Amino acid sequence: MTSASPVPVLDALDDLVQAVRDVWADVLETDTASVPADISFLSLGGDSVLAVRMAALIRKRLGVNLALSDVRVEHTAAHLAALLHERGIAGGLPRSLPLDLERRKDPDAPFPLLPLQQGYFVGQQDAWELSYRSAHHYVDIGLEDIDDEEIAEALQDALERLAEHQSVLRARILPDGRQRILPLDDPDAMPRLRVTDLSTAGEEEIATQLSAIRREMSTEGPDPAVGCGLDMRLTLLPGHRARLHSSTSLLIIDGWSSGVFYRDLFALVSDYNAVLAPLEVDFGDYVTSLRDLPDTEEWRQDRDWWWNRLDDFPLPPALPLVADPAEVRPTLMGTRQAVLDAERWAALRAHCAEHGVTPSAAMFAVFSAAVARACGHRRFLLNTLQLNRLPLHPDVPRLVGAFSSTMLMPVELPENPVFSDLAISAQQAVSDALAHHLVSGVEVSRELGRRRGTRRPVAPVVFQSTLGVDAALGSEVPHEAGPLGRIDLLSHHQQLRTPQVALELRLFELRGELVVVFSLVEELFAAEDVDRLFQDVVSTVESLVEKEAWSASVTLPTTGDAPQSDTVGTAPGGRLSVPPAQDLSGEEPGPPRDDLERAVAAEWAELLECAVTDRAADFFALGGDSLLAVRMLGVLARKGVGRVTPRRFLERPTVAGLADAVRDGGPATAG
Repeated sequence: MTSASPVPVLDALDDLVQAVRDVWADVLETDTASVPADISFLSLGGDSVLAVRMAALIRKRLGVNLALSDVRVEHTAAHLAALLHERGIAGGLPRSLPLDLERRKDPDAPFPLLPLQQGYFVGQQDAWELSYRSAHHYVDIGLEDIDDEEIAEALQDALERLAEHQSVLRARILPDGRQRILPLDDPDAMPRLRVTDLSTAGEEEIATQLSAIRREMSTEGPDPAVGCGLDMRLTLLPGHRARLHSSTSLLIIDGWSSGVFYRDLFALVSDYNAVLAPLEVDFGDYVTSLRDLPDTEEWRQDRDWWWNRLDDFPLPPALPLVADPAEVRPTLMGTRQAVLDAERWAALRAHCAEHGVTPSAAMFAVFSAAVARACGHRRFLLNTLQLNRLPLHPDVPRLVGAFSSTMLMPVELPENPVFSDLAISAQQAVSDALAHHLVSGVEVSRELGRRRGTRRPVAPVVFQSTLGVDAALGSEVPHEAGPLGRIDLLSHHQQLRTPQVALELRLFELRGELVVVFSLVEELFAAEDVDRLFQDVVSTVESLVEKEAWSASVTLPTTGDAPQSDTVGTAPGGRLSVPPAQDLSGEEPGPPRDDLERAVAAEWAELLECAVTDRAADFFALGGDSLLAVRMLGVLARKGVGRVTPRRFLERPTVAGLADAVRDGGPATAG
């Protein structure tokens, strides 16, 4: 699987082939002579993350607008050159990106949230099960040989300069579910560093203080709906050491952006006079440019591709539960972590290249097989997190922002595979899905939930890989940063809080090592079940260092689909697999019966732009979604109609149900 079927390179394409090879050489950090025209991007070490950077360079150097689906990692330079040539002659094919990125006329004006941002925002309103007051990622890292006198001032100065450069660090989320950038002269615009001086403290006090800081920052993350979306702190320790703590809202920073953020921050800390290359666009420009995407034929084609498959999608994996997700109120996700050293990780990556698969695809196959063994069946639905940056402008890869998108991945494993076949199948399935990435997984999940008649999460088991981000960014986080001294990334502590997620596997690289992390809602699972699943993943990853493991048979359950159970979603004995449909059949239909029901119906009609004449009408069946629901409830509260929590509304999302919820809540207070 090193390349697709060959395309003859005509004399007229010679210059274009050479230009593509030059771009690939820059992206892959090699020389052009090492990039043959007939070898796939994947076989040369490329992956879907590097493809984003490659597409942006193609646009910048050759002036051709490509969709990510045009730069599939299986393609050769000759294939891509032929496609570029055809674009130049035909003036654009159907799969070209239908948008151009333009600067906003008013940089202070509000702009929409992207679909995954909407999901995080709604999750923070307690609108879904497995929600949190803030969706964020916390990490602290070790610093050695710091400059005790300069470090705090240098770090604060760098934060302010970076917030001026990367405007999304000044973002705020509005109550109606939009976002805006605070101007530089706003007194609340800049992130503020907090310093704890333990440089003369004893070991016991240090351990207590660090534990308290970690607990606070992990459970009370930053929320751009009420303040800055970045909380950064510095703890000074004896012996010219320190811990750098950072808690970032998932509403403003994704995995790729984290890499950009730290590289830019450390560059500015290292040199008071450092000037980052200017950005011609910002995150708000990118989001605003996507506003018309659903009106394009390309978006409709991707929507139809997903919609035509939804009725055949399997259920989530039927992992055994010890609690009902609807009843759990988690405050912190549990963590399991393991590391594969650089030497073994390099050997595993080499085996991936030999089999024509990306490391991420191989790890997806590992996770799928382990989940199958844990849930007892081979066919199920997983969720994946994708670094989905459309290459609308060469600066897009350099922006900080919440660009990420989810993508639903149906898994159907064969009965007696060898591992290499699983990895190759995973590569093909992921590539096919990525070729239809204009419709996000959040939008697909909403439609799947509508068809299944449920408001519960339809894909709460998640796979996330940021493998390859360092290569895509062109460098790794530096080892030293001026007053910060030596940066010890391997000495790190982290926590994640992601709404609507029961269990998530995360994979990333640090200093050449592979880090494997489980983040999960501990209250849902028996500890021994989680430990067994995690060890299954880790041991399989370790086995793939040896070449023989790729041709070994993989033990999988004999059962295909999840077993049906009357105890789904309950405990004890419950299973994660089936989100039960809501039964609204008992709602008595007919026109609204009183002023309260008529007020609710009128508000729905205005928001959803359709007639609402039936008190039994379902908000979501009428075209509503979770963000619109939060917005609608806010409007009703401000108008004095009544206050209802999103979670209470979801129990009976009808006109009559909402009216009853208002009555149950007693008199409303406008505001």
